[in-house]
Amino acid sequence: MDPLLRLGILMWRLVHRPPARPVMVAMLVALLLSVALVLVERFLGWPEALQTHPVPLRRLAL
Repeated sequence: MDPLLRLGILMWRLVHRPPARPVMVAMLVALLLSVALVLVERFLGWPEALQTHPVPLRRLAL
């Protein structure tokens, strides 16, 4: 299914059958955290301590 169609269906369900208040608060907190993470990454850069570095695989000698 197309992601935008799936998002549209989710938005339609939220408008016509709103969830309970704790569920809505959890959804808003998750949305705000993700937006904050994107803004930090865009404007401040990603901290070096949180970057991943590929580790070479060691082969077992037989």
